Amino acid sequence: MLRVNPSRQAQKFLRSLPPKQARQLTNKIVALRHDPQPPDAKQLRGHPYWRADAGEYRIIYRVEGDTLVVPLIGKLNDADVYRRLRRRT
Repeated sequence: MLRVNPSRQAQKFLRSLPPKQARQLTNKIVALRHDPQPPDAKQLRGHPYWRADAGEYRIIYRVEGDTLVVPLIGKLNDADVYRRLRRRT
């Protein structure tokens, strides 16, 4: 099982959500610890990252050794999460 290493930005985003959505995202991240490449995940073109959907949110992540790195979480239909990812890399 992988360790989770969320960025400060991802943690802040989770804390800003209503409890139901935060729980939904947390459950998806826990599931990614067991299976980092579920059928609904897709690798992002031009990046070493994957994306997984959880309700109306997107989780951007990658696996580094035995760690699941979660740099960003964002709204599903909002291109802002990809703009923020481009700025990070």
